[in-house]
Amino acid sequence: MKPKVKFGIGVGIILAGLSCLAWVGARESKTYYHTISEISTLRGAALHQRMRVGGDVKAGSIQHLTGETDFVLTEDDKTLAVSYVGSDPLPDTFKDGVQCLVEGHATSDGHFVADNVQAKCASKYETAPGGAPAGTGGAAGSQTSKS
Repeated sequence: MKPKVKFGIGVGIILAGLSCLAWVGARESKTYYHTISEISTLRGAALHQRMRVGGDVKAGSIQHLTGETDFVLTEDDKTLAVSYVGSDPLPDTFKDGVQCLVEGHATSDGHFVADNVQAKCASKYETAPGGAPAGTGGAAGSQTSKS
């Protein structure tokens, strides 16, 4: 066999291997977002796939146990019991009433096992309730004319 043919076959095998690795990696890293109400409708393999779920932490539901933290997420009138079993510490902003996003998988009994928790942090740039956005009105931004 000619050296150019051997080289071409070698390059083809390497490209096929890299393509296979990329496909498997992309497939395993997919994480679907579901609402709390959608989780109760999932069945079979869809129930056990990796997913993200968002909601508000129910007041008084956070329980720190050995090796895990249990809490309840709420969305409208739906609730979801969550057990966080990740190795990373919970965010400092994780507390009652905060919006958070959990990543993990659901169990057949309607429980959610999370290995990642992200809590929304309060933004100092949000407008205070009843307040006007910065830069509108006020003495510094207005001009008066005298007749």
